Amino acid sequence: MKGFALGLAISFAALSAAASGQITRSQGIFVDPNSTTAQAAARLGGQAARDALLLSRIPSASWFTGGTPEMVEAKVRDIVDRATAAGQIPVLVAYNIPFRDCALYSAGGARDGAAYLAWMKGFAAGIGERKAIVILEPDGLGIIPWHQTLDGKVEHCQPAGQGGGASDARYEQLRGAVSILASLSNVRLYLDGTGSSWLAPGEAATRLIKADVARARGFFLNVSNFESDARVVPYARWVSDCIALVTRGGLDPRACPSQYGPADFKDHETWGATDAAYDSLFEQAGLRRDPVSQKHAVIDTSRNGKGSWEPPVGKYSDAEVWCNPPGRGLGRQPTLASGTPHVDAFLWIKIPGESDGECHRGRGGPADPERGLTAPPAGSWFAEQARELIEFANPPISED
Repeated sequence: MKGFALGLAISFAALSAAASGQITRSQGIFVDPNSTTAQAAARLGGQAARDALLLSRIPSASWFTGGTPEMVEAKVRDIVDRATAAGQIPVLVAYNIPFRDCALYSAGGARDGAAYLAWMKGFAAGIGERKAIVILEPDGLGIIPWHQTLDGKVEHCQPAGQGGGASDARYEQLRGAVSILASLSNVRLYLDGTGSSWLAPGEAATRLIKADVARARGFFLNVSNFESDARVVPYARWVSDCIALVTRGGLDPRACPSQYGPADFKDHETWGATDAAYDSLFEQAGLRRDPVSQKHAVIDTSRNGKGSWEPPVGKYSDAEVWCNPPGRGLGRQPTLASGTPHVDAFLWIKIPGESDGECHRGRGGPADPERGLTAPPAGSWFAEQARELIEFANPPISED
């Protein structure tokens, strides 16, 4: 780790020069009348159709997951054209990194780095000089092939035939994508910061810095996850603070306080201890926290109204708490007025009503033993889950 802080350090001026994207709170988030949710409503019937129609009226992200550079350019241009004409801001998700999702439920992605960057150039060309929020590669920094953590452990994604330079290749691909997208003056770009039940802030900050977050507006959190705002908002602040302390103060990222210490992750009443620890670190470094110039977050609230699921103790060898958990609800509706300095927006990035995949919870499947049914493949409409999200929404959602 010798020289680690120096290797990661970049100037405060470089951080401040990140693309800001001229997006104002008075502009609404684009509601796509041709969204996959609207398409689901058109082919369903009864309550399922009414649920999908209700959800289709609330802005959610548009995902781009493959195709040729020409195809993605045309699809992005179509949405950005229509959003611009409506005076609204589209939320665009680029989800095509090679070896996406470690070849699991959402497997796929471009065949290699060169193909990926060609695809990304098409994606960027579709935006042009128009305004957009871009969510760059969910799980792109959370699930990295053959990646070594700060404590020297190789993470679980260890695909055969990869190894060696697979981790370095992922960072190179993301830096290339950032370079392409950061050249667009009206784009607000966010990289994967995982979430409050996942990486410690020091681990997240290290990956974000290495992926060139200095050239982006910030990072996104909680995509396709269920952690409550009460957990994710403090985590956003800690990741932002950790990035500032590492890049401006030379702090070893392993020293960044986290949700796991001095706080007790399971006891939210203790999380103030981590806030206090960050206050002390800024004071020791002779630095001033500056929420305006620090990296900002956007938070996915599409399914976090009830927070995360607590599975029955001892029932499953792998409860897959992230995979279509029962009894969850919609969270706060999308807004560009977050009311909190480190958070730019609350968004519906994961499309509520679309399945996470066939959840087996360690039982081998095909049925989800918690639900007693076989869930649809990842990305397909899941009518039963859509009904739950509406029924348990927090704050409640009007069904009139």
